[in-house]
Amino acid sequence: MINKTVANVSDALKGVEDGMTFMLGGFGLCGIPENAIDELVRLGIKDITCISNNAGVDDFGLGLLLQKRQIKKMISSYVGENDEFERQMLSGELEVELTPQGTLAEKCRAAQAGFPAFYTPAGYGTQVAEGKETREFDGKMYVLEPAFKADFAFVKAWKGDEAGNLIFKGTARNFNPCMCGAATITVAEVEELLPAGSLDPNQIHIPGIFVQRIFQGKNYEKRIEQRTVRMRQ
Repeated sequence: MINKTVANVSDALKGVEDGMTFMLGGFGLCGIPENAIDELVRLGIKDITCISNNAGVDDFGLGLLLQKRQIKKMISSYVGENDEFERQMLSGELEVELTPQGTLAEKCRAAQAGFPAFYTPAGYGTQVAEGKETREFDGKMYVLEPAFKADFAFVKAWKGDEAGNLIFKGTARNFNPCMCGAATITVAEVEELLPAGSLDPNQIHIPGIFVQRIFQGKNYEKRIEQRTVRMRQ
């Protein structure tokens, strides 16, 4: 059995450098790799390109990297909760590539599967399609979208084992699974790290072959981005 466990987040992020492209899982603030993001902040890595569905909030998630001006380019779908992101984008400090949410997920999945590109109808006739190849299939126009190329993918799972097998919980099973194996190195942080063979094979969402490094995460805040409650009677 191949043991892919590393001692801590510092060991997990060995090899990260300025100017790299990173994928970061999560949906809103749910299922984000909190430990990996904190370590990137601590290391002071700069001029990075981040591929993530969202940009966190001002004081949490990718918002921490934005505060430190560590991100050169954001490739995202939903960015409406981050004032600092908006300020940097409008001032020209931050390069932004807005991508339809389904296209962003598929660009990850295509990279995971080894496909260089795919056709999608999403974005045809809009700015999203500018400069890209288009083609007609059965009377409908499609846009050719290239798969992502990333140096590291940072994902967060509920449970994992020493071999890198992962189980995600609830909404965290969003962009995390399709980012596994979609970069040169996939780093998984988990809430619970177990010996190999402890997980029910029928419950595993991502097999260990897609993961290069795994470690036990800690101090998860698990913030709620928009809290909605019912009025008391």
